[in-house]
Amino acid sequence: MAEDILEIGGQSVRPGESKKIELEMPPLYTATNMSIPVYVKRGKRPGPTMFVSAAIHGDELNGIEIVGRLIHSKAIERLRGTLIAVPMVNVYGVLNQSRYLPDRRDLNRSFPGSKKGSLAGRLANLFFKEIVSKCDIGIDLHTGAIHRSNLPQIRANLDDPEVLGMAKAFGVPVLLNADLRDGSLRQSASEAGVKILLYEAGQALRYDEFSIRAGVRGIINTMRHVGMLNKSRSKGHDIKRFIARESGWVRAPESGLVNHISQLGDHVAKGDRLATISNPYGEILETMYSPTDGVIVGKQNIPLAQEGEAIYHIGYFKQPDTVAEHVELLQDNLVTTDQPQP
Repeated sequence: MAEDILEIGGQSVRPGESKKIELEMPPLYTATNMSIPVYVKRGKRPGPTMFVSAAIHGDELNGIEIVGRLIHSKAIERLRGTLIAVPMVNVYGVLNQSRYLPDRRDLNRSFPGSKKGSLAGRLANLFFKEIVSKCDIGIDLHTGAIHRSNLPQIRANLDDPEVLGMAKAFGVPVLLNADLRDGSLRQSASEAGVKILLYEAGQALRYDEFSIRAGVRGIINTMRHVGMLNKSRSKGHDIKRFIARESGWVRAPESGLVNHISQLGDHVAKGDRLATISNPYGEILETMYSPTDGVIVGKQNIPLAQEGEAIYHIGYFKQPDTVAEHVELLQDNLVTTDQPQP
């Protein structure tokens, strides 16, 4: 029987081994060499191969800390199968504290990429070929964009029973059935048969402890679900999962200064006041109202708005008040308990 050897970036990793691999990228124009840091941990026993990736957008930093904590978690010591953890994919963007690559392209619209394409296409091709194509399962970590916060949530193709099971196992109450976007990692991975979740939480260029803890625990929960780790007894409150088939943005009806009334995670009813928009003299120009019942799963943080700008992202659930309650229970669990133990 042929030996089970995993090859990444020209390096071999055998069952029972762990390695740090520097996946070589195109250098900077200063002739500075660049590489994607990759941590591979292989269990002695067979099981699925999973990748966990962060910072595909270079200003989304929560995922870097999530991957770091995952690598050092005692929970993964008795691993079955293979974990490929990539703390930063878009290293160029991390260096520049930018969402984008030096060619101004969005890496998450450039998959599966091409060896002879743009810088974004070449980096997408490298990551897809060396990491994603060798996996059965993936979890891609994101945050809101600059000046925007997202409630911890899973976005995935929830019409796929296996993906739905993974999404529920992750353990956050908000699950969004999100369409696949052209050129996204999630689309290319799905087309290649990789079952993938996208975890959204927090905001760009900031660490958020709640989002980080929920992310670490969620990945470990998912690994338990797919058989990479032993099952464990759950601690704390029982967190229910709620699926939103639709969501929508509420946009500023007027340019001005925003005074938020509703906050991230709030349950809002149709007609509830979300925010007021004032002019520099403090005079209220417009009031924003919720168009329907739902839960605020994303919001703008900066108190400045141009007319038409997206201010609130609302998920539509059958029982939005219950969703908000379970978000609070998740917060309680993460505050009162330590990181999961094996």
